Amino acid sequence: MEEGKIANLFPRLIREGRFTLLQEEIEKIPDLDRDVRQKHWEKSGDTLLHFTARHGQLDILRYLTEIVGMNVELVNRDYKRPLHEAASMGHRDCLLYLLEQGAAIDCLKKADWTPLMMACTRRNLEIIRDLVQHGANPRLKNKDGWNCFHIASREGDPGVVQYLLDASPDIWDTESRIRRTPLHTAAMHGCLEVVKILLERCHYMPDSRDHCGVTPFMDAIQNGHLDIARVLLEEHQADYKVRDALGNQPLHRAAITGQDDGLRFLVSDLGVEVDEGATNLGITALHYAAKRCTWLPQGNTHHACVSSCRQD
Repeated sequence: MEEGKIANLFPRLIREGRFTLLQEEIEKIPDLDRDVRQKHWEKSGDTLLHFTARHGQLDILRYLTEIVGMNVELVNRDYKRPLHEAASMGHRDCLLYLLEQGAAIDCLKKADWTPLMMACTRRNLEIIRDLVQHGANPRLKNKDGWNCFHIASREGDPGVVQYLLDASPDIWDTESRIRRTPLHTAAMHGCLEVVKILLERCHYMPDSRDHCGVTPFMDAIQNGHLDIARVLLEEHQADYKVRDALGNQPLHRAAITGQDDGLRFLVSDLGVEVDEGATNLGITALHYAAKRCTWLPQGNTHHACVSSCRQD
């Protein structure tokens, strides 16, 4: 069979789960090592094992591994292994089989992501539990300094966060390369239930700052998550007048991102001075809101922010 036809046929047969036909076609190949075992397909450089693990075809996975003799540690151009694919796509039977075949549990793909990290992006507690029980290290960090708990805090699944804390009680005590904690991450992404868990079970300092001086309260305010901002005030004693590295308070950051409700909350409910200046130049929230209006279409939220600043 012509190489171009094989390139299209084999991945398609795997996606469709057509095991018998795939087996028949592979048996016609004269050089299995070149054209199957060591073959990389498409721009991604995936092997047939990558396709198989991604699409959850356990019978084909067994055949390729045990009969054809493919290596479960083959990598694609992003250094992803079949275990990464099974973990990411939630194919538990394929994942357990690969682990039985000796797949490295903490293998790293591009940007230093482990299978456990990828499973956390999918909020798949069963897969996460399997990986941890087989020895996956939840404390490993990727190139940005995130461990799997950071990722779980961003995704916002309370069950996953609780499990990781049970499995590794001090896993919360971590910072990214720019000094952001999982609490920053959960607040930024609006994960209220996760924020409550972090405040209850972890020991973050009030107003912990990242590399830019941003606190979790600032993250909540500037992204429009007032429910989280209120929880941080009431249960974490957050400072609503704290300044970042540039001298901006939460008030200014809310104006920059066009959070009208956040501005009203800070000024009307908390009594923040609307004319409070930021930086040595004394730039106010009104300056920021007006500046943003010049960049965005008429009717954007920032026009409401200007009104809020002027009225309050």
